[in-house]
Amino acid sequence: MKRFFLFSLLLSLPAWGWKESFSFEQLPNPEGVDPQVGAMGVMPDGRLAVAFHRGELMCYDASKKQWSMFARGLQEPLGMLVENDHSILVMQRAELTRLRDTDRDGVADEYETVFDDFGMSGNYHEFAYGPARDSEGNLYIVLGVASNGAPMAAEIRGEFSEIGRLNRQQMSDLANWKKNSGAAGRMYARVHDRGWMIKISPDGKKAEPYASGFRSPNGIGFDAKGRLLVTDNQGDWRPTSPLYSVKKGGFYGHPASLVWKSDWDGRDPLKVPVKELDAMQEKAVGYFAQGELANSPTWPVVIPKGSFPDAWVGATLIGEMNQRQLVRVIDDEVDGQFQTAMVPLFDGSPLGMGNNRLAFGQDGSLYVGKTALSWPGSKGLMRIRWNGKEFLSVDAVKALADGFELVFSQPVAQESLAKIAVTRHTYEYHAAYGAPKKNLEKLPLQQVERSADGRRVRLKLGALRESYLHSFDLRSVRSQDGNQLLGDRAWYQVVKAPK
Repeated sequence: MKRFFLFSLLLSLPAWGWKESFSFEQLPNPEGVDPQVGAMGVMPDGRLAVAFHRGELMCYDASKKQWSMFARGLQEPLGMLVENDHSILVMQRAELTRLRDTDRDGVADEYETVFDDFGMSGNYHEFAYGPARDSEGNLYIVLGVASNGAPMAAEIRGEFSEIGRLNRQQMSDLANWKKNSGAAGRMYARVHDRGWMIKISPDGKKAEPYASGFRSPNGIGFDAKGRLLVTDNQGDWRPTSPLYSVKKGGFYGHPASLVWKSDWDGRDPLKVPVKELDAMQEKAVGYFAQGELANSPTWPVVIPKGSFPDAWVGATLIGEMNQRQLVRVIDDEVDGQFQTAMVPLFDGSPLGMGNNRLAFGQDGSLYVGKTALSWPGSKGLMRIRWNGKEFLSVDAVKALADGFELVFSQPVAQESLAKIAVTRHTYEYHAAYGAPKKNLEKLPLQQVERSADGRRVRLKLGALRESYLHSFDLRSVRSQDGNQLLGDRAWYQVVKAPK
């Protein structure tokens, strides 16, 4: 086994909540395996199931600190769903597969294709994510689109769309790709169902296109209230990385997938006016401010009881590849519209980068699986444990007609609130890769009101504006005992403003 590391965090001075409340443990990597994690889950018997990028699926017994091989030969697994101790669903690049250990010897001996009826062009960027399972047992997967960093292969799987500036021969012409690539679109979907979410019946026999407009959606899962969440990554048609609450029939912004819409009118999506596309798309329920909160958000998981304080139970936690932190999602609702605040978690801690997959163990431990590939990141697995000691955090953010109410886990000092700073801005939806902040403005604090118990703070800012991302700088805030916040920034996307 490789060397075992344990970061002992015993600082006792009032400071960041993680220093007194959390431990960070680097798990031993399995020998002979490239420890870049593509998928994770927890078995009913408590073992951690981990699928690695090069194709191994192994189980880790934390009590024994031992790895065991469950399956080999997988192709770029980027999602899993544990069904029981002897059956795991894995999303490979080419198919959704059920791995079964039928003779109960700890090793899968049956590889069943559950679903593979989607197109593959051979492009390196055609990743496949999932599955997520709803309350009725239906499965959902979501397919990334291809990148014009490379052409298609000469041999493809599935139907080819003739809609586009390049024909099939040109799309697979490697020798002339540098000249032709611009005409393909920054990201393209010339084989069927790329950029789509697909709903699959529990028995795998029926499938239907469910929603479109995805680019590189490296995270899919249901939250505690049954909402189907997807994270996507900044890029073309993505000014910054969004969080979506996906509904059937919805279009989520990236137009390449529209060529596979059953009633599409045959136009090249790149020639459709931006205003028309913008009017079609469903709005994000949250944004990960690029370079500040996240660069490449990943997998969403629901926080179970015992892992964090009770006020966090049922909230969504999301991984992040390129920032040294995770992202905590705080739900809000205005007149039936779901929208969110997002807060960084473990910034400045030993967490590190590459936080691709998350899973909660039965003892409440949070396991973080890391990867890098050709992007910034790391390798291996980290185990994070809360010791039960309370810390100062933002537990709720509520949009009001004239500002926001913030709820803290502990009473906050009145004198620490005067320096809270709030800004807001929008992003421009366009074909270019990413976008800077637009319409940035600082909002003067008209009034700051603290409740009698010291936990609720009302920020009067004036009427809120829809489609603006509001940023809160809370670095000055202290508890009455002098503790800093665990997560001292917050971002709230106002989809709908209260009346």
